Amino acid sequence: MAATSLYIYGNGGHAKVVADIARANGYENLIFLDDNDGLKFSPNLPKYPVIIAIGNAEARARVQNLVLSSGFELITLIHPTAIISNSVKIGVGSVVMPGAIINANSVIGSGVIVNSGAIIEHDCLIDDFAHICPGVAIAGAVSVGKRSWIGIGSSVIQGIKIKQDIVIGAGSVVVKDILEGSLAYGNPCRVVKR
Repeated sequence: MAATSLYIYGNGGHAKVVADIARANGYENLIFLDDNDGLKFSPNLPKYPVIIAIGNAEARARVQNLVLSSGFELITLIHPTAIISNSVKIGVGSVVMPGAIINANSVIGSGVIVNSGAIIEHDCLIDDFAHICPGVAIAGAVSVGKRSWIGIGSSVIQGIKIKQDIVIGAGSVVVKDILEGSLAYGNPCRVVKR
């Protein structure tokens, strides 16, 4: 890797974990940028690569558009302890955290967070800006829509379709498709609000 400097856009707890992953990938000079600092991607900034470390999907999408429209390179970060099949495709700006497993023929979109210890089985589609929380287990051939959030420790059985803009509460067991724009939780997982 030629570049050892990296911009991390974000400054919260998620950014601390992303920084650890960046260091594990050989980045030595980490420069944190944040909206609260009033920092933007101006032409005066050195053209270091960027990773976005923001948990909120809408904010992550907004900053990704800012980064790309400003001519900066957006990277993908994968922790060295993650296990990823050679047939997996991962979009730009995604972060795969320690101990995550992504199996054969799965597709991970742009700006996705696959958190620590998450398991994504074969032939899954995790669409742009989704967040798969720690310890989530997703069986084969599941699709998770854009900006959806699957809470910590949840399980999703094979073939389920979780549409976009969904929040699945922690520890849920998803056994039926979940419609767009829903809040759902429980065992079995039920929609409680649309």
